[in-house]
Amino acid sequence: MYYKFMKEEPTGARGEKMGSNIPELTVGSSGKMIPLVGFGTAEYSLGGSRGTMKESILHAMKVGYRHFDSAAIYQSEQVIGEAIDDALRLGFIKSRDELFITSKLWCSNAHPHLVLPALRQTLKNLKSEYVDLYLIHWPLSMKPGEFELPVKKGDLLPLDFKSVWEAMEECQNLGLAKLIGVSNFSCKKLETLLATAKIPPAVNQVEMNPLWQQKKLREFCEKKGIHITAYSPLGAKGTPWGTNWVMDSQELKDIAIAKGKTTAQICIRWVYEQGVSVLVKSFNKQRMEENLDIFEWSLSPEECEKISQIPQRKGCHADLFISDESPFKSRFELWDEEV
Repeated sequence: MYYKFMKEEPTGARGEKMGSNIPELTVGSSGKMIPLVGFGTAEYSLGGSRGTMKESILHAMKVGYRHFDSAAIYQSEQVIGEAIDDALRLGFIKSRDELFITSKLWCSNAHPHLVLPALRQTLKNLKSEYVDLYLIHWPLSMKPGEFELPVKKGDLLPLDFKSVWEAMEECQNLGLAKLIGVSNFSCKKLETLLATAKIPPAVNQVEMNPLWQQKKLREFCEKKGIHITAYSPLGAKGTPWGTNWVMDSQELKDIAIAKGKTTAQICIRWVYEQGVSVLVKSFNKQRMEENLDIFEWSLSPEECEKISQIPQRKGCHADLFISDESPFKSRFELWDEEV
């Protein structure tokens, strides 16, 4: 096993608490702690097995993961709920409270009157009384109905930022979501949301890796007190939007060889060093453990400088939401200046 367990909850280099062997930071105004490495559960293969997913989630809990990222559209909420039951029975965790569970509101439920029912269904799936973090998945809405991918372009609608966020705030006020936030929001869309929000979003979950470093967005969110969670730290190869660009980067490969690490470990460590939380996704047991072996070493200033010079390429353009019938007619309209 690659990951070395910490003793007596030591403090990390940035003063973060080291609980459950993974560093944590406080996010939002409630004092809630988020583990800085989390386990992604999106499964886009139609041949994916619930049994395989549950076995992987259970193994992740066994080796130390405590932050699990889900979404209504991923169809992984029920599997996580089952895995939690098994983890409690097997003694991998002592209580649900040891875990940090994130889920997301899908576009077809991004309507003021559907937010709370959608969260209640998520809680039923998870067999939990609350989620630690509930996110608006995308900055747009869809006609209410079934969850479908690919989406029907004619079903796409503008998001009512003010009213939908008020419904999200109700979820937090009721204690059903400890924290609320957003995903895939640009600086401009965050500004629109913040203009009327009573509770600012605690988190913005976005694509981030050495080839898409999100410097402007990170600076904006830091000023506004919004924590960034990074998805696709390795480029999301094998997903509908994923690319090989990150893992094929010669600069990253050279750093990995010189350090005796994997390219994946270099990417995850780099994201972690930016002060954000990072979601890793692998159902391979060896890689699941390798992805946790990032805390007892660091990148040198020279290595960080090399990474900062890598040409930037966005991987997830989300073209499924872009059409003449959509609220977003172009990538620029969806992502604003962050294309």
